Amino acid sequence: MSSSSSLPAKPPPPPRPKTRGSYNCGRCGQPKKGHVCNLPSPAAADGAAPPSPSPSSSAGDTRLRRALSFDDAPAPSSPEKKPRPDHDFAGRTMELGGRAVPVDLVVEVLRRLGPRGVLDAAAVSRAWRDCADRVWRVAEELRLRPAAAGLLGALLPRCAALSRLVLHMESAVDATMLSCLAFSCSSLETLEITMADKAINNMTGEELSRLVSEKRSLSVLKIGGCSNLGFLNLSSSSLSVLWLSDLCSLSESVISCPNMSELSLCFTQQSTECTDLVSLMDGLGRSCPNLRNLHISSIQLSNEAVSALEGANLRGLCMLSLILGSKMTDAAVASIVRSCASLELLDLSGSSISDSGVGMICKAFPHTLSRLLLALCPNITTCGIQAATAQLPLLQLMDCGMSLRSNLQNEKQGAYFGEINGRIRLCPKLPTLKKQPMRQKLIIKHDNLKKLSLWGCSAIDALYVKCPELIDLNLNTCTNLHPERLLLQCPNLKNVHAFGCQDMLIGAIKNQKLINRKNLMKQCVSTGV
Repeated sequence: MSSSSSLPAKPPPPPRPKTRGSYNCGRCGQPKKGHVCNLPSPAAADGAAPPSPSPSSSAGDTRLRRALSFDDAPAPSSPEKKPRPDHDFAGRTMELGGRAVPVDLVVEVLRRLGPRGVLDAAAVSRAWRDCADRVWRVAEELRLRPAAAGLLGALLPRCAALSRLVLHMESAVDATMLSCLAFSCSSLETLEITMADKAINNMTGEELSRLVSEKRSLSVLKIGGCSNLGFLNLSSSSLSVLWLSDLCSLSESVISCPNMSELSLCFTQQSTECTDLVSLMDGLGRSCPNLRNLHISSIQLSNEAVSALEGANLRGLCMLSLILGSKMTDAAVASIVRSCASLELLDLSGSSISDSGVGMICKAFPHTLSRLLLALCPNITTCGIQAATAQLPLLQLMDCGMSLRSNLQNEKQGAYFGEINGRIRLCPKLPTLKKQPMRQKLIIKHDNLKKLSLWGCSAIDALYVKCPELIDLNLNTCTNLHPERLLLQCPNLKNVHAFGCQDMLIGAIKNQKLINRKNLMKQCVSTGV
């Protein structure tokens, strides 16, 4: 019998596997066009809540140099803020490899990528672009290395919740980039701009003033390469921290920020630099009465400029850093003592103060001063250093690098300028460096000192340090220090920097560290610790 009805039914063909770019719904299989699916997502059906994304954090950790702080570790970050929920994406899914994946999960993955990765993901498809847009919409912090202002113009308008922006510019900073910043990111609170080696900051003083006035929520502003400002006239009620570096020959300097607590101005060391620091410091008391941290680096610093700071009546200063002012003498120290009541950090590196000035510092701040930096001060001797450690009981950090020098061999090519963590960099020569007598002996005894820097003190041939809390000692380029005349009684000593020292001295340091460690272990055993 050849009836077609008696033949077995032909099985339907297997469903075609879904691929990227499918036009069917990932839940019910119906065409997506004009279709609204009422079925719950797989994650919702299982009872699992979709993960909530956290603020965007991109790769890269370019930071400006801290001008007024020498903390051992960075300040603890605030608790991670939860972004506002996006109800448009709640319960939605997208296809990945033939599977329906919650959009919230994809957004969480994209949030962990850098900005370049998120931009690449946005070019895959419309669904990926929607996820990338959500990442930008909830991002609160961005760290970018833009090669052109066009990237900022396309990206920043999408970041409605952005509060912190860190830019390491590889191209010129011009009016176009500033306009992108001015007309976007209405809730921006922190802005940091650093310059690459070949990048140029063409920002003018007028453009910077306009940017500060338009950003009403801006509280922290740090900009490098500010050599083209011409003048400085800033007025803001929200700005609390201002760092400007590479300043050059300001014709006018007005900073009217009543809530400012920290100010750092670093000027270039060119011979053409002619900023009037006297008028600048004279106006700080009237325009910034709540200033607590002040850092100024300039070769134009003098006794008159520091005296003007005394007239500013900044009694609330806690940290004062006036460096590379070779014209500052003990008269400047007297003005600081009269104008500041309770300093915790004082940095007068590169000045011409003497042991008498150090004595005034010890008498004025014995109960508050914990960090004293007197590097590149050629008029200070071992007597002044020993007096400071004896009369400042709260001292935790002291830097006397290059103050005790025996020769001027480095003055032709520029003097070494060390840092408390052991590194050395070069700075232009200072005019007041002079010879110190050879074969000086330095004795330092202190119960609370944690960091001691004697880099470049080539006049020292004998050193005795008895500091039970000392953890960091910098002896870089102490070329005349004899190994048999070195005694370190520091049981907690961890880091000793001895770049440029004799090999025998390095061996003596290692032996004494080992002895101190053994003695510490014996003390712990005897006390039952």
